Amino acid sequence: MIRLRGLCALALIAGATACAQPRQRSDDLDKPWEAQKALLPPYPKQENLIPFYVGSTRPFTFLIDSASVSVGQDRIVRYTLVARSASGAANVSYEAIRCETYETRTYAFGRLDGTWVQAGNQQWTSYSRYQTDQHLVLADDFFCTNRGTKTAEEAVQALVRRNGAR
Repeated sequence: MIRLRGLCALALIAGATACAQPRQRSDDLDKPWEAQKALLPPYPKQENLIPFYVGSTRPFTFLIDSASVSVGQDRIVRYTLVARSASGAANVSYEAIRCETYETRTYAFGRLDGTWVQAGNQQWTSYSRYQTDQHLVLADDFFCTNRGTKTAEEAVQALVRRNGAR
């Protein structure tokens, strides 16, 4: 009887904890791929790319397409990221950061012909405030504030300021 009562108490606690978890907000790009394609930005142009420093241990130069930075009504920052190797090879991705929960998501990857292909895993994933990666730098230095999300204009201005006037 005591064991049953203990199990019931655990079940109630687990249920209450589950109910207390924050609800995930829907994402504007939670649609079938054909509908998502219309929401993707144009492929980045060299003249719109703004570099940002991630760290000396990273083998890439990271750049943001200033023309692609947007903040939706859902307060999610969306942007095109270019990661360029020393040899000149580039990885292009259309991504998002949710400032409130320190999560990131990749929607699509760029192809050499300037088109987009859907990312295989479009789940939101958490990143740590203690790691040094491009998402943390973007969130802490350019896209997010202690109060929430910067506007797209504020984010681009922060990137430009960090790199000097263009």
